[in-house]
Amino acid sequence: MTSPTLFEPCDLPPATEALRHEVRAFLAEALAGYAPSRLAKSWAEGDAAFTRKVAQKGWIGMTWPKKYGGGERSALERYVVLEEMLAAGAPVCLHWIADRQSGPLILTFGTEAQRQEILPRIVRGEAHFCIGMSEPDSGSDLASIRTRAEKVDGGWRVNGAKVWTSGAHKCHYMIGLFRTDPKAEKHDGLSQFLVDLKTPGITIRPIYNMTGDHDFNQVYFEDVFLPDDRLIGQPGDGWKQVLAELAFERAGPERYMSNYPMIAQLIGACSQDPDPRSAVEIGRMVAQIATMREMSLSVAGMQQSGQDPALQGTMVKELGVTFEQSIPGIAHDLLGREPLLGSGDEFGASLAYVTQASVSFSLRGGTREVVRGIIARGLGLR
Repeated sequence: MTSPTLFEPCDLPPATEALRHEVRAFLAEALAGYAPSRLAKSWAEGDAAFTRKVAQKGWIGMTWPKKYGGGERSALERYVVLEEMLAAGAPVCLHWIADRQSGPLILTFGTEAQRQEILPRIVRGEAHFCIGMSEPDSGSDLASIRTRAEKVDGGWRVNGAKVWTSGAHKCHYMIGLFRTDPKAEKHDGLSQFLVDLKTPGITIRPIYNMTGDHDFNQVYFEDVFLPDDRLIGQPGDGWKQVLAELAFERAGPERYMSNYPMIAQLIGACSQDPDPRSAVEIGRMVAQIATMREMSLSVAGMQQSGQDPALQGTMVKELGVTFEQSIPGIAHDLLGREPLLGSGDEFGASLAYVTQASVSFSLRGGTREVVRGIIARGLGLR
């Protein structure tokens, strides 16, 4: 008996090529004024005007039902749009999370009233989301969170804090994971809520990273009242929902392409005076990208057919992180450049930014230790 294949080949339909050319033409015009070093920040860069333009093209909520404003297009068509956005270094972060995971979460687990209220706004580029999972002092054990939502008349009262909340200062909503039953087993006492970040009692404080950018935040809840209709699903369903949400987060091309604009710059720089070592390193990079693309496409194909690619998506995430974190070192070794900011050298500025930012890549979507544990359990290794 042969063992099952984890990744089945998945080819993009020929019809998607027209969409690819449409996206490229759109991006060539929309990003004409962006400096190459700014494009290196694609995953962390947000532009409300750009997001509205993407929404007008129908490229947010592409796979969602039309009754919520979606396009009812395929997961593979959505993949093409994501791939082109990342390859171009587009400023996607304002609509990225809502399109990738918050919207699908509401679509799957939310009430009909929540779907009607929120999903059309996401599709129009008018509702930006952040994720409230991690907490101070909880480390990588997400189920150990202590922020508590206590049942009160007509709703829930929330007290506690979230940390590393990307984009909270720019967003309208948070999907918050809170403890609703402190007496239950730790995985069973969690619930998720739709949180309007303008609700009284919420304070958002910046966390600046090594690059000096304000991407992360700490979010405090002090007697924050959330009405009953803000609960997503049933009390105690939070852990099940989080696992589904993380599967959405880990599977896409962003797990190996968030450095892509700098890779393109690196190839351009090496081509000016190629040598055997450069050819070998660039060849390895291209081979790795091609392999991970096939794996990521396989995940998109599984999503298209209604399968659960949680294990496969986690593997793409781990391999992609390892690859992306290796790029700055390869670039520095090949070109011998000191990654100094403010030098007026666009490639040097890109390299400086990614050198510092890539340290955090292994935290996105779950730490390396947690992700490897999931892979080991999925493969029956422990």
